[in-house]
Amino acid sequence: MDRRKLIFEEIEHWNKCVQLNLKGKFNIFSVLILKLKEYRSLLYYRCGGGKILIKIFFPPMESLYINTREIGPRFFIQHGFATNISAKSIGSDCWVNQQVTIGYTFDKEPPVIGNGVRISAGAKVLGNIKVDNNVIVAANAVVIKNVEKNMIVGGVPAKIIGTNVNYKLWSENND
Repeated sequence: MDRRKLIFEEIEHWNKCVQLNLKGKFNIFSVLILKLKEYRSLLYYRCGGGKILIKIFFPPMESLYINTREIGPRFFIQHGFATNISAKSIGSDCWVNQQVTIGYTFDKEPPVIGNGVRISAGAKVLGNIKVDNNVIVAANAVVIKNVEKNMIVGGVPAKIIGTNVNYKLWSENND
């Protein structure tokens, strides 16, 4: 996907997620870049190089680390405080809360996160595992094994606690 198109699409997505209810991409972008350091961190990830001047005026969130090879469109970070995102890949329409760790264990590869995954506050997703589409990871869960699609997992270590049958991807709700 074209980087500019992806950034413009995410501006609208963040407007809805944060419930700004603003009109016009420039207005939305202005509020996001001025007020939400989580958005800035994701924007810098998307832009790649050449962002040093912008970082001087609009610094990213210092406790949010994004070290992921590939992140799909419409990725939302809510309260990114103390969050480390080191996945092999993250699909589209995903949501990550504060104090989440997605990363390595003793494996050489980090997790793969599917589409429409929501990872709640304090959760850990660790190791060379796959979290399939439309999964909800409950707060403070520790996921160390593969999770099949449409599951809700919680606990330490995480176990299936329900199914996510009514969930639709953001893109499906806005077609």
